[in-house]
Amino acid sequence: MSGSKALVVIDGSAPRFMSAGQTHQGVRLISAQDDTAVIEIEGKRQTLRVGDAPVSVGRMAASGGGGQRIVLTADSRGHFMPQGQINGKTVQFMVDTGATGIGIGEAEARRINLKFEQGQKVQMNTANGSANGYLIKLDSVRLGDVVVYDVAAIVSPQPMPYVLLGNTFLTRFQMQRTNDQLTLEKRF
Repeated sequence: MSGSKALVVIDGSAPRFMSAGQTHQGVRLISAQDDTAVIEIEGKRQTLRVGDAPVSVGRMAASGGGGQRIVLTADSRGHFMPQGQINGKTVQFMVDTGATGIGIGEAEARRINLKFEQGQKVQMNTANGSANGYLIKLDSVRLGDVVVYDVAAIVSPQPMPYVLLGNTFLTRFQMQRTNDQLTLEKRF
């Protein structure tokens, strides 16, 4: 941010300063002030804050989930924290390459109406010790315009501040990290 201008990076291109009302590569800057910018892409507005971990995707097919590429930017602590969706419900993810699957706390699972009690009961080992959980299949997991279907997840009774985005999702992508960016290219 620089006064009423925002320095933006679109699809990995060179950084570019934009003023409110300007459009570049299909991204329109609506407003910029303090540490917040509001952008619009294909009629949808998104608020970005300095230090957050924004998500961008390669060229999209409307919003039907036909995207193939996700670019994540690390937050100030080095974590990749994209917002996304599980079965169409918005969640806050944290990328966890050490997690076997997608890990969801019971409270979050209830909030997004997952019927986890119908899943397979399992014993799981976590950083906090052993716990019982439920193995379920998620109909869809979306980041930006990239959607993956039929993804295994574990619902844990332990409270979790984020949904862990583990390897049942990540292994469907070729991953490459360059400095503070993680690029995921869909493999299948």
